[in-house]
Amino acid sequence: MLSLELLIPMAKKNLPTVNAHHDDRISWDEYFMNIAEDVAKRSTCVRRQIGAVIVNGVTKEIVATGYNGNPRGQDHCLAIGCIRDKLGLPSGEKSEVCTAVHAEQNALLQAGTRARDGTMYCLIMPCNTCAKMILNAGIRRIVYRDEYPEKMGKNLLRDLGVEVVKFCRPKK
Repeated sequence: MLSLELLIPMAKKNLPTVNAHHDDRISWDEYFMNIAEDVAKRSTCVRRQIGAVIVNGVTKEIVATGYNGNPRGQDHCLAIGCIRDKLGLPSGEKSEVCTAVHAEQNALLQAGTRARDGTMYCLIMPCNTCAKMILNAGIRRIVYRDEYPEKMGKNLLRDLGVEVVKFCRPKK
């Protein structure tokens, strides 16, 4: 019977070598943004499907996910229609009229204090209300895909030291 000390060098000798400079895997940002896009598919908003993913800043483990939709127990906008559409309100204005909870808010509620020092991946730049919650949760980095019409949230996050990164999908 071979001892472990003898097997390990033999196994290493038979393994193919990997050049670290030719790693074809997608980046962490692309990986987590892909997951945020899948999370958004659970959204019940008729206007825009948004997903958010909170990731531990050190271990790169998913802490929480969230998507936008009405609070638990309330009928979904898919069933009752959008109050904002009925009132003719454009995106980014009078967000308090919307009945939905934002994806970022749902992810923060799920994460609790585990969000601290993490990164949030969002399909859209967080609004001002979400930005304030993100700051209080201690998120250190935001990676977003699309702009939001209102710029207060983005400015607040940057002004208070949160790294804000617009995600651009790599060209293939």
